[in-house]
Amino acid sequence: MTTTIEDLTQYTDRVANQAAASTTPLVSASGQQKIDWLHATAEALLDRQEELIRANANDLANADQYQLTEAMVDRLRLTEKGLQGIATAVREIAALPEPIGEIIDSTVRPNGLLVSRVRVPLGVVFFIYESRPNVTIDAAALCVKSGNAVILRGGKEAFHSNHAFHKILVEGLIAHDLPEHAVQMVETTDREAVGHFLKRSDKIDVTIPRGGKSLIERVAKEARMPVIKHFDGNCHVYVNRDANLKMAQEILFNSKCHRTGVCNAAESLVVDAEFAEKHMTELVAPLLKAGVEIRGCERTCQYVSAAKQATTKDFGEEFLGMTISSKIVESLDEAVSHINKYSSRHTEAIVTDNLWAARQFTTQIDSAAVMVNASTRFNDGGEFGLGAEIGISTDKLHARGPCGLRELTSYKYVVQGAGQIR
Repeated sequence: MTTTIEDLTQYTDRVANQAAASTTPLVSASGQQKIDWLHATAEALLDRQEELIRANANDLANADQYQLTEAMVDRLRLTEKGLQGIATAVREIAALPEPIGEIIDSTVRPNGLLVSRVRVPLGVVFFIYESRPNVTIDAAALCVKSGNAVILRGGKEAFHSNHAFHKILVEGLIAHDLPEHAVQMVETTDREAVGHFLKRSDKIDVTIPRGGKSLIERVAKEARMPVIKHFDGNCHVYVNRDANLKMAQEILFNSKCHRTGVCNAAESLVVDAEFAEKHMTELVAPLLKAGVEIRGCERTCQYVSAAKQATTKDFGEEFLGMTISSKIVESLDEAVSHINKYSSRHTEAIVTDNLWAARQFTTQIDSAAVMVNASTRFNDGGEFGLGAEIGISTDKLHARGPCGLRELTSYKYVVQGAGQIR
């Protein structure tokens, strides 16, 4: 779609207005309507696999043109197994309790007033994301289930895949008497369109960016409405002096190598000096065998001959590939200090058999998720029982960690009286 700036103003106004107009009928829709739509969507994803994979093939063919890295191509690719996983996530969202109308708490005042806090949608969500077309389905499913209209702006690299998904979503909305503009896909890849939407705080209630650092920074700078940020993931695995070697090897390897191009993959290794003296070579052997490059501090390089000397920048880097930084520390306090300095506040893990060390770590680490004796890869909406997520927030307000149904809601006070006046 080719547009001028004047066209963009008209176009973005129309989309924003249609989204806002969808919120009243959407919040009034029954929970069963939304459940039926979700199940129909899951079925359509499986019935129309060939159509979706053909659309995805068009995007994959343009990977070189858009200079996509191997990690980006991995996130972009759709397979039959992947589509089955997406359909399963949609069904899991359908099975979750209806959030809208939930009474969070209530109290009766001395004058007889019943004061309740009731869960309500945020309203209109502007969601900007890159590379991963499955996020189109996750975001739409979560937003509609939680009573929100959503404007989806995917990356140009997934244009055909996203629009094939969107077609299925809208057909289902119409078939189940839900507002068809509850889920809209931005039709232009013009970057200027994003700026127009970010100004529409009169119609859009919240913006959620999910992608590279430059995208997040741009949105945070330009948005005139609240932003729930999904920042980069420099995730750490800290191997405490009381760790079990086999467990540490397995958790480190899974955190780093299970999928290297995702935000909850480990990018940094921190090892207690006492453990490193005994086991450092064995600890990293599986990483080296898999082809991981280790960029370590001076002591790491002494223990691991294949390691390269790390720079200060390496300790804060999200590599999104087969590279990891490594730092050897003298104490739990030094580990916490190092992690809090370089972390992106996403996910950190400790491997230890020491309960006190685990408690200190979980208390002092300032990140959205802290794992004890578990892979960083578990920081995921599906793994946390949320069905899926629209992103993993590294903010502290309004949501933190995986953002599922409840994170896409707010609340209002509903007060019931019997003629009381003040």
